Amino acid sequence: MADNLPSEFDVVVIGTGLPESIIASACSRSGQRVLHVDSRNYYGGNWASFSFSGLLSWIKENQEKTDVREDNEDWRKLILETEEAISLNKKDNTIQHVEDVCYASQDLAEDVKEAGALPKLPAFGAFDTSEAAQESEKECLPVESQSLGTESCETYPESVTCNDLESTTERKDAEMTSEREHLCDATFDQSALETGKTENVSTAEAAALEPKKITYAQIVKEGRRFNIDLVSKLLYSRGLLIDLLTKSNVSRYAEFKNVTRILAFQEGRVEQVPCSRADVFNSKKLTMVEKRMLMKFLTFCLEYEQHPDEYEDYKECTFSEYLKTQKLTANLQHFILHSIAMVSEANSDTIDGLKATKHFLQCLGRYGNTPFLFPLYGQGEIPQCFCRCKALIDHFGQRISANYFVVEDSYLSEKTCTNVCYRQISRAVLITDQSVLKTDSDQQISILTVPPVERGQPAVRIIELCSSTMTCMRNTYLVHFTCSSTKTAKEDLEPVVRKLFSLNAETERESENGGGLGKPRVLWAVYFNMRDSSGIDRNSYDCLPSNVYVCSGPDCALGNDYAVKQAETFFQEMFPKEEFCPPPPNPEDIIYDGDGTQPEDPGFSSSSNTKTEPSPKESSDGDSCKVSEEHHEE
Repeated sequence: MADNLPSEFDVVVIGTGLPESIIASACSRSGQRVLHVDSRNYYGGNWASFSFSGLLSWIKENQEKTDVREDNEDWRKLILETEEAISLNKKDNTIQHVEDVCYASQDLAEDVKEAGALPKLPAFGAFDTSEAAQESEKECLPVESQSLGTESCETYPESVTCNDLESTTERKDAEMTSEREHLCDATFDQSALETGKTENVSTAEAAALEPKKITYAQIVKEGRRFNIDLVSKLLYSRGLLIDLLTKSNVSRYAEFKNVTRILAFQEGRVEQVPCSRADVFNSKKLTMVEKRMLMKFLTFCLEYEQHPDEYEDYKECTFSEYLKTQKLTANLQHFILHSIAMVSEANSDTIDGLKATKHFLQCLGRYGNTPFLFPLYGQGEIPQCFCRCKALIDHFGQRISANYFVVEDSYLSEKTCTNVCYRQISRAVLITDQSVLKTDSDQQISILTVPPVERGQPAVRIIELCSSTMTCMRNTYLVHFTCSSTKTAKEDLEPVVRKLFSLNAETERESENGGGLGKPRVLWAVYFNMRDSSGIDRNSYDCLPSNVYVCSGPDCALGNDYAVKQAETFFQEMFPKEEFCPPPPNPEDIIYDGDGTQPEDPGFSSSSNTKTEPSPKESSDGDSCKVSEEHHEE
C-alpha cells in the first residue's frame, strides 16, 4: 500500500486526536497535499471512544505495557548524509495507574462475548485527506437528512462515517433494538411513576421502583451499546468548536444532544441549579430575596466590562473572595462559583470568574436551556468528523518528504521531551444503575461539580450520560469523573465516588434511609491518569526542527477551545495567507467541465443564513437541537 502513495506531501500529520484532525482537514480544504497517519489501531488517540470490549482491550494494553523493539532498521538507509533522524516513540506513555473494578454480579460472565464485535484494525493507518482523495468519499458520505444537526434521540439517528461502515450497520441494529426496548418499557415506566405518587404503596409496587438488576454478563453482551470516552468534555454552544463545526459544515457528520441539567453538591446533597431567568424564578430552592440577588448579579456579569468600578479593587483577589463582597448568600456563592463559572476556588481571580460567568450566560438559549451540547456516540466522534480514512500502511517502506510535519506529543521520544514538565489528569468512568439525581425522566444529561474538601485541592467535575446519548445500554448510566491530579486517579476520585454512589451490593442500598432507596449503585469502574500536555513551551522540546509542530493531547478543561486555538495557530503559521477551515463551496457556484457530466450533490445547504429550528421529530422533552450557523442576535 505504501508504494502507491506519492513521495511528496505538503503536510504530514501524525496522530488522529482532535487538534491533528482539525489541522489535516484545514490543510486539505485549502488545497494542500496531506498525509494523515496514526500508529494506533483506533481513531482519536486519547480523544478516542470505545465499546465496552474495546475499552477492556485498551485497559489490558495499558496495564501490560512492554518495550517495543525495533528489529528492522532498513529505514536508516533512507536518511541522507546531511540529515539527522528524530526517532518517534514506539509505545504510548501517556496513560498510567490503570485500574478497573467490577461490582456487578459476575455469575456466568466468563463465556459471554460482546454481540457483533468487530475485528481489530491493522496496526498502522494512513489517511489521504487531499481534495482528490475526497472525491472518492462521496459515495459513503451520509445524506443530508441523516447528518445535519440532531434529530430526536428517541428515534436514534445514524451517524455514518466512511471509516467504519460495518460498525454503522451494527449500530443501526442496536439502535432499532433499543427503540423496541423503549416501547416495551413504556408501560412499566408510566406505571412506576404513577405508583410513586400514591401514598400507600404496596410491596409489589415498591419493587417496581427499584432499578433493574444489571449483571456483568449483560454489560459484556451489550458492549456495543457503550461508547466510552477517554476524555470527558462538553461543547459550549457558543464555543470555538461549535463555531468551527458550523463554519466548515463539518457539523453534518455529527449529531448532538442538549445537556439537560446543571447540578450542585452542597451539604451532602445533590440538587439542580437554576440557570436561566425562567429557572431562577421557578426555583423552589431559592427564596424570593435570593432570586432577586442572583438575577441582579448575573445581569451585571453580562456587562461587567462596562462597570470596571465594581470590580477594579478586587482584581488581585480570587473570584471566591470577590463573591463574598457582593450581596449574595452562601448558597448563591456556591452555585455561581461551582456550577455557573465553574472555576477554581483557590486559583481563579476575579476577572477569570467574571469572564467564565459571562461566557456561560451567553451560551444559554442558543440550542437549549443549558449552555452545553454533547455529541451522540461520544466525544470520540468529533475527531473522526475532520478526518476520513483513505488508505492503510502495514509497514515502513517508503521515504516521504513534506514541507511541514504535525505530530501529537505522545509520539515524541523521551530524549526529545527530557526538559518537558507534564501535568496529569485523573479520570474515572463508572457504569451505574441509577442517576445521581432521580427525576420523572430517566433520560437526563447532567454536569455536576463537587468542590474540594480542602482549599487548594482541585474540584471534581462529573458528567452523567443517559442511554439516549448512545453511550450506554438502557437502564444504565455512564458517569465520567475528571480533575487535575494530585495522586493516582483512584486516590483522587474514589472518595468522591463514595459520596455519591454505593460500591457494595444491595445491602448498603437497603441500609440507607431506613431500608428505602439509597445511593445509585456502581456496576463497573475504571480509574486512570492521563498526561496533560497542554501549555507546553515549544522551546522545552529538545532539538525540534522549525517545520515540526507538536499538538497537545486533551487538557483538563471542560470545553475544547484549547485544541481549536492550537490547530488554528499552527495552520496560520504554516499558511498565513490561507483561511482557516473556510466554508465549503456552494454547489450552485461550482463551474463544471463542458462534458455535460455533473458530480453528485454532496448535500450542502444552498442557504448560508440557516436559523436554528426544532427537529420535525423532536422528542417531548424538547432538548434536541440542530447545530447550524446562525446570524441573528438574541
